[in-house]
Amino acid sequence: MSAITVGQAVVLGIVEGVTEFLPVSSTGHLKITEGLMGIPVDDASVVGFTAVIQVGAIAAVLLYFLKDIVRIVSAWGRGLVNREERYHHDYKFAWWVIYATIPIVVVGLAAKPLIEGTLASLWVVAGSLIVGSAVMWAADQMGRHKRGEDDTTFKDAMIVGSSQILALLFPGFSRSGATMSAGLILDLDRVAATRLSFFLGIPALTGAGLYELKDALGAGVGTTPLVVGTAVSFVVAYASIAWLLKYVAKHSFNAFVVYRIAIGVILFGLLGTGVLNA
Repeated sequence: MSAITVGQAVVLGIVEGVTEFLPVSSTGHLKITEGLMGIPVDDASVVGFTAVIQVGAIAAVLLYFLKDIVRIVSAWGRGLVNREERYHHDYKFAWWVIYATIPIVVVGLAAKPLIEGTLASLWVVAGSLIVGSAVMWAADQMGRHKRGEDDTTFKDAMIVGSSQILALLFPGFSRSGATMSAGLILDLDRVAATRLSFFLGIPALTGAGLYELKDALGAGVGTTPLVVGTAVSFVVAYASIAWLLKYVAKHSFNAFVVYRIAIGVILFGLLGTGVLNA
């Protein structure tokens, strides 16, 4: 018997697709949804399943930003064989993404037992939702929004990339929320911070999904639920990306802040009253 049914996989795929790139914590929403459906949030197969269906969302990013990715990868390839091409911003940016991914990989591997154990608690998710909201609000207020995507530097990439560790250790903080907040603090405008968050998420989330695949398959999740959940997350995530980029071009992050606080408070209430098991 699969630990997750096809119907549950559809629901979780929708939740993943909607929330992966919005600064509201996909991990937090997945854990809440799993809890409401009676799925053990700290089960190895369930943790693996949620990591694998993220690949569907990442595939949506790859498709949505395909032209940008081809341009950047091409510049990187040319730079490897031609010294003059190494002064091009796209060549440097490709290396920055690689370097900025190293911190989260190291922490992810070193803290894996803690991440899948104690830190998987819904109490941690609830607290992280609220604390992350405060950080996001402060970053949006502090940032001067004066620097565009072409103004990003190696320092920006490393700081924003390293901020992903917050979401890794504290599910509910939100990877997108952490990276966008870091970008805003560095005075990037909202669109530049959001796009940088997307690009830095590609290697980290893809690697996590592939790494967890063996655990998801070997610990009780069937192939069909994995395929269904991943496909659903792909379709929904593509629409979510398009909407988010249009939204941040004209609006602040205040709506997300209010929503996160509300979800955090509700989750504390559900846990406190015993409706949900942490």
